[in-house]
Amino acid sequence: MNMKKYILSSLMIVMTTAAAVASVSKITVTGNERMDDESVRILAGVRVGDNVESERANQIAKKLQGSGYFSKVSVNVDGDVLKISVKEAPVVNMVTVEGNDEVSTDDLKKEIKLQERSSYDESVIGADVKRILTIYQRKGFFGTKVEPKKIDLSDNRVNVVYEISEGHPTYISDIEFKGNEHFSSRTLRGAVLSREHAWWRFMSQFDVFDEDRIQYDAQMLRQFYLRNGYADIDIKNTTGTFTPDREYYSVVFTVEEGPRYKIGELSVDNPFPDVPDKELFDAMKIEKGDIYNIDLVDETISALRGVVADHGYAFINVEPIPNQDKEKHTIDLKFKIEKTNRIYINSINILGNVRTFDSVIEQSLPMREGDPFSLQTIEQGRQNLMHTRFFKDVQMVPTRIADANMMNLDVKVEEQPTGELSGGLGWSNINGFMVDAGITENNFMGRGQIVQLRGSIAQYQKQALFSFTEPYLFGRALSGGFDVSYTSYNYKNLGGYGYDRDSFSISGRLGWKLTDHWSQIVRLSAAFDQNYDLQQNGWQEARLYTVGTYFRYYNLTTDFQQNTHSGVVSNLGLAYTGFGGTETYMRYSADITGMINFLDNRWQLRSSLDFGYLQPIGGDYISRVYRYFLGGETLRGFDIAGVGSRNWYNRNYSLGGLWKFNGSTQLNFPIFIPDEYQVKGFVFADYGILGEPPAIEKTYAGRPNLIDKDLRTSVGVGIYWNTPMGPMNFSWGWPLRLNEYDREQRFLLSFETQF
Repeated sequence: MNMKKYILSSLMIVMTTAAAVASVSKITVTGNERMDDESVRILAGVRVGDNVESERANQIAKKLQGSGYFSKVSVNVDGDVLKISVKEAPVVNMVTVEGNDEVSTDDLKKEIKLQERSSYDESVIGADVKRILTIYQRKGFFGTKVEPKKIDLSDNRVNVVYEISEGHPTYISDIEFKGNEHFSSRTLRGAVLSREHAWWRFMSQFDVFDEDRIQYDAQMLRQFYLRNGYADIDIKNTTGTFTPDREYYSVVFTVEEGPRYKIGELSVDNPFPDVPDKELFDAMKIEKGDIYNIDLVDETISALRGVVADHGYAFINVEPIPNQDKEKHTIDLKFKIEKTNRIYINSINILGNVRTFDSVIEQSLPMREGDPFSLQTIEQGRQNLMHTRFFKDVQMVPTRIADANMMNLDVKVEEQPTGELSGGLGWSNINGFMVDAGITENNFMGRGQIVQLRGSIAQYQKQALFSFTEPYLFGRALSGGFDVSYTSYNYKNLGGYGYDRDSFSISGRLGWKLTDHWSQIVRLSAAFDQNYDLQQNGWQEARLYTVGTYFRYYNLTTDFQQNTHSGVVSNLGLAYTGFGGTETYMRYSADITGMINFLDNRWQLRSSLDFGYLQPIGGDYISRVYRYFLGGETLRGFDIAGVGSRNWYNRNYSLGGLWKFNGSTQLNFPIFIPDEYQVKGFVFADYGILGEPPAIEKTYAGRPNLIDKDLRTSVGVGIYWNTPMGPMNFSWGWPLRLNEYDREQRFLLSFETQF
């Protein structure tokens, strides 16, 4: 009896299993409108003849559902027939965003994956919402909400709208530090990019919380310590908390400073006998006893590579090997140089230039085919090309020739527009309100020539100028050109000048470099003037024919982030005016300006001296309009032409001087406004002496004029703001030494903008 039951049960299981896995002889598809039956079968991955049990039917349903084309799927087996019933997902007609002000619609749509004419898929929409929130969080808007809405249309179509409620940005309320003993929290706040929120930071985003920026701040903090000798610095962690409304965020950096290290012994492992050790040590940016500075170590590596490369050894590697003495708090450094063979330049290939002639590019390159390969020379060539401003980008790509000590150099340039159409509005004490416009082509016809046409109309001056410059005359490093200009000065009511002048001039010039820092220019000019001097009460014609030579010394380095310079600029000039003109004299001129940056280049000390001397020849009279004047921007605290000798009868106008000597010392420093606004405060001390006028003007109507060559001095304060539209300069000066007939001007403002 038991055996019979077992056999019967087994037969029933076999029959049931056979029915469940029966071979499909037909597949029916219902509910589809846009997609044909065969496409549905292909998406399902099933064919007639397949065995489909209940588990396989569930997998088919999941596969169709996951395709995104259907909002509802049903799959079942009826005998040997597989029945697939679907409801197609709506088609997306349009995708839009609303409520966004802080992020542009174009930027948001770049991140939205749901596309028009695709099937409506809620999983894609959910991912889009997360990406939109991420964008806003990176801008500091952590309270942003995104609500996707579906708008049903006819023909099973929908519009999708991402409604955005941006809320308020999450500001950084506090930046605190723990574990700092050697630097105050205020100093460390200045070392990171983020800033605490303040009302006057309305033009900056650095006071808005950004998680990526906070991580970058930790790296900046580490670099700050490494630049100041703390080689064991450890940024333990960075923590922060939101306020309950998520409008503010407090961040805390925990540091472990360790001791401060100095540089110990310095050595170089030099494998090149023809590279003198002295050159390597002279190139080092650090010395024994200096505070350890990771930036100077990196600069030393670059300098050593440059010295070795200048001897023809390319692609060398310099590895610094430190040896810390934790008891003496010193770090010995050995710079190990890996040996390579001397490399020469085989060919120089210029690529990417469509407009600029190859010869123009070659003239800016300091290297030629056959020269030893030098990284420093190649970088100098790249800088020379970038300084022309003909190119958006310049890449110097060296390629080693196999089995040879030769290198091909590809000079890849990306050209950019070199024409400038500009206009400007401005105001200054000298010119008053000003409007100007001009057009300049810095690479005329692709030959590197400069052509300029410019005009300006101001309250006290009008000017028109045409200029042409050929930077490589006759294919040599000679700069030649000419200038034609017309200037009208209406100075009779401006300060102490008291004259009007109309001048038409034409000049030619030729210049060349004497050394890397010295250059010379020779200039020939002719000026035809109409002058009206209130002292003489009448118009007079003047013709000035001049030849002069000018020497210039230029050695500046620039910190573009702080917009400060270090170095020296000087000019020396000697010019003779005569050759049958109405005026005959020699003019000697000299000026020098020195600048020093310190305290992370945020402070600058600037000092300048300016000297000029007019020497009449043959006793000729030099008209007042060509003499020297002091005041205004040349001697702050005094009016324009506000110092110097005066006529006893009319003290309003300066007689001018045949020589002058003036100078200024100014300290520029950061104020409480962040560096990114480029606002600096300054204090200054100006001084100057204006020489006497010609002897004939020492008396008037039988009475002596007010003649002097006394020293004038002034001190003052000011604010400089390099606005996005142009620089603004505010200064307040107070004269310390002045004469009773001098004219004061305490406030000076100048502003200029280009558009």
